[in-house]
Amino acid sequence: MTLYFTKEHEWLRVDGDSAVVGITKHAAEELGELVFVEVRDAGTEVTAGDSVAVVESVKAASDIYAPVDGEVLEGNATLTDDPARVSSDPEGEGWILKFRITNPDQLASLMDADAYAAFIA
Repeated sequence: MTLYFTKEHEWLRVDGDSAVVGITKHAAEELGELVFVEVRDAGTEVTAGDSVAVVESVKAASDIYAPVDGEVLEGNATLTDDPARVSSDPEGEGWILKFRITNPDQLASLMDADAYAAFIA
């Protein structure tokens, strides 16, 4: 699996043509404790930059954007009852959605871990 990051503070863990998407630890710390997560319906086709989910915290609401073109496969059902899991484990059990990548060439425009660390420094 390969891990990518966006300038919008999302991560994308790629395995073949599918990926798991979430927000970075940095984003989770900025948002504070999440109280609501909503993911677009499975089967929704999106292009890079489209909103695929919304997260709300006690501080703010924020869209989660598709990092590349693809299709929403499923949302993390555990977040319905426990949205704070994103805050406590944003790059693990707090993943937000699973995604099928339809244009893998777009991955080249995303950052690796070192580039993302420099971006937020």
